[in-house]
Parts: sequence; structure tokens; C-alpha cells
Amino acid sequence: MLYQIYETQRAIMEPFVDFAKATSKVLGNTKSPFAQNPLVQRVSAGYDLMYRLGKDYLKPEFGIQTVKVGETEVTINERIEVSKPFCDLIRFKRYTDDVETLSHLKGQPAVLIVAPLSGHYATLLRDTVATMLKDHKVYITDWKNARTVPLSDGEFHLDDYVNYVQEFIRHVQAKYGNCHVMSVCQPTVPVLAAVSLMASRGETTPLSLTMMGGPIDARKSPTAVNNLAMNKPFSWFENNVIYKVPANFEGAGRRVYPGFLQHSGFVAMNPQNHRNSHFDYFNDLIKGDNSSAESHRKFYDEYNAVLDMDADYYLETIATVFQDFKLVNGTWDVKNVDGKPERVKPADIKTSALLTVEGELDDISGSGQTKAAHDLCSSISKSKQQHFEAKGAGHYGIFSGRRWREMVYPQVKAFILAHHVAPKAATKPTAKPAAKPVATSAAKPAVKAQVKAKAKLKA
Repeated sequence: MLYQIYETQRAIMEPFVDFAKATSKVLGNTKSPFAQNPLVQRVSAGYDLMYRLGKDYLKPEFGIQTVKVGETEVTINERIEVSKPFCDLIRFKRYTDDVETLSHLKGQPAVLIVAPLSGHYATLLRDTVATMLKDHKVYITDWKNARTVPLSDGEFHLDDYVNYVQEFIRHVQAKYGNCHVMSVCQPTVPVLAAVSLMASRGETTPLSLTMMGGPIDARKSPTAVNNLAMNKPFSWFENNVIYKVPANFEGAGRRVYPGFLQHSGFVAMNPQNHRNSHFDYFNDLIKGDNSSAESHRKFYDEYNAVLDMDADYYLETIATVFQDFKLVNGTWDVKNVDGKPERVKPADIKTSALLTVEGELDDISGSGQTKAAHDLCSSISKSKQQHFEAKGAGHYGIFSGRRWREMVYPQVKAFILAHHVAPKAATKPTAKPAAKPVATSAAKPAVKAQVKAKAKLKA
């Protein structure tokens, strides 16, 4: 019922939101005779803020068009390689017509970034992806909004999440021989489970695992987020935060943890900061500080865009990670795609290198929670284990912004490169190829021109 009430209220407010947007634009038009009037500027800014607070925030785009590799601008093509009911595997394919750059790109490691399914879209890791693309072939999990998934597509459990990750790892391995995996926040737990199960079966595991700001052991330095999940009984979550998707969405009837409730929780953690941010935005509009105003818009376009999570997945995560601590207690059984339960044993991982990253000021995953992975992965050689704490960084700072780019990424890049094994070159044919005509000095420029003319060579 709450979900339906929320949607009804949003529908009622929509005309007023549209009016606020139009009025703000009319009053804020620089060619208007009233544009220089201070009172009109304040009214325009007020309507703009009203529009921003009331609008519906849709899924953002990654919008990564190019990245600079060395001195060369490389074109990025975003495409879906594997599509599952609840997640797409996206590849950011790089193109260039510069032969030297192409050769350089082909030798770079392939990295699967597992984005969190905890309320926000994978685009929250836009800065992570854009930075990684300079030195890596990049894939990312793009989790779908559960309210858009029809009931006919079945249920989604935490076990399904783990099985998705395994399938995506195998997909990237099939292309490149092997890969590296990076998990940010929530997926550190299911990713460690996925790789553990692969190791237990004797499958090839990723060359390296980079785990950033995740609740491997939520008992260590519990935060406000942890305390909520740990101190409320399981029945409270079932009875208070789970609702059915209304009839106006494709996933009508699906039980979900609604995104608007998750967003309310995000804001409630730091209400004063958000209040100050919106007030600063209002003042920036009055002053005509378009740069600061645009920065505010970009941040909240991402922050306010939230998705619904399937109820089974959400509730099982609460129980497994924050109440029963099944991973660290060694009691977690995951059903494989055939429905057979398999015990998660991180100690079975032997060949993958392990890097854990934490933020000194992280208020979502406390100190030591991610580092706990090293104790669980006891069979990994100490020479292949590393931990890094980003000084002065909060939760978002370890994967986005200046501290990510200047402090964390150099560590991640070096670690992946140190444990990267380039795929073996294809075996050369034993038969001697037919002799090719030798190009004369006059013909050589033409040959070079033909090579250059092969536009959009890809990496």
C-alpha cells in the first residue's frame, strides 16, 4: 500500500513539478527584461530548487564517449555482451585508428567490475570505469531495477547473484584466457563466495581480486548502516520495508525493497549535509555561479536515481551478511544453477591475488570489515596479499573523485599489473607461407597508407 501511495503522490505532484521547471526557465531567461531584477532571480532559483526536489530521477547514463590513453583520444563504445533477467554485463569497447596505441591496448588486462546492488545504479561507478579504461579492458555488471522485471522472469535470490557473477567471470575468461575482478562495496561478499565456489570445483579463478569498502565481516567497527541491519529482527524487515510493485510498472506484483525507501535512508544518515547542499545550490543560482550549480546537478542526478531490489535478494543479504555472518562463520551454502547447495570455502582460493581497500573515514563499511577477507583466504600466498587504507577518504572517495584517482587507483593499477599473466600467443603454422612480393621504396608509402586507412581498429 505504501508503494501505491508514494506513486499516487508522485503522479499528483508531476504537473506542479513541470510548472516549476517552466517558470524557472522563463524567469531565468537572460533575454527577459526582468532578468536583472534580484527578486526575479530569487524566485527563479526557488522554482528551480522546487523542480529539483520534486522531479522523478531516471536511470543515468554512463556517458563515457572517449578516454585519453597516453596522448591519444580513444573512442568508447558501450554495449551489452550478456543479458540476464536482473542484470546486463556491459563492455566498454575501445576503438582507435592509431596502430601503436592499438597494440598497447591489446596487451592490457581485462577487468570485470562488479557494481553494487544496494539502491543505486551501476553508473555510480562512472568515475571508476572512466579511470580504469585508460589501462584496462573494462566490463561492469549493470543491475536492473526490479520493478521493471516481469514476474514471468522468475525470482532473484542472493544465490542467483553469486551464480551471475560466476557466469560473467567465465564469459570474460573465455575471451582473454583469464581476467581480474574488482568488487565495490556490497558485492565484495557475493564475489568472494563466487570465486570460492569456483576454486572448490577446481575451476580457473581470476588472476586477482580487488575488494573495496565491503562488509566481509560486518562485526568489525559496525557503522550506522550495519547497526540498523544487525539490531532489527529479521521479521521487522519483512513487515516494514517490503512492498509489491504497483500495476503501472512491468514488474507489477513483484515483492521489492523500494528504491525510495532506500533513498530516504541515505538522506537520513546526513540530513544537515543535504540541507546545506541544496541551500548552497539556491545561492549559486542567484549569484549566477553556473559551474557550482552544474556540479550540484550532476551529483544529485546520480544520488537521487535509485532502483528497487527484489525482496528475496534483499532479505537474504540482511540475514547472510549482517545477522548470521555466514561467510565468516563458514556456514554459507549457495545453490548452484542446478539447485544443488555448495559450501562457500574462501580457504580453497589459492592462485588468485588479493587486494583489499578501505577508506579511513568510511561511514558505511567500517575499518577492518574488508580487510577481514585476508584471514578467510588463508591459502593465498602472503606475497599475493595486500591491504591499502586511503587516508582521508570516505566511502565514496575510494572509488570516485580525486582521492580515488590520485591515491587508490595507482595502487589498484600496480597490483593488477603485478599479477597479470598475458595470454599465450597463438601457435604459428608450421607450413611455410607463400612468399610475398617485396614492396619497392616507391610502393612503401602506399602500403603504409593502406594500414592507416583501416579505420576504427579495435581493442
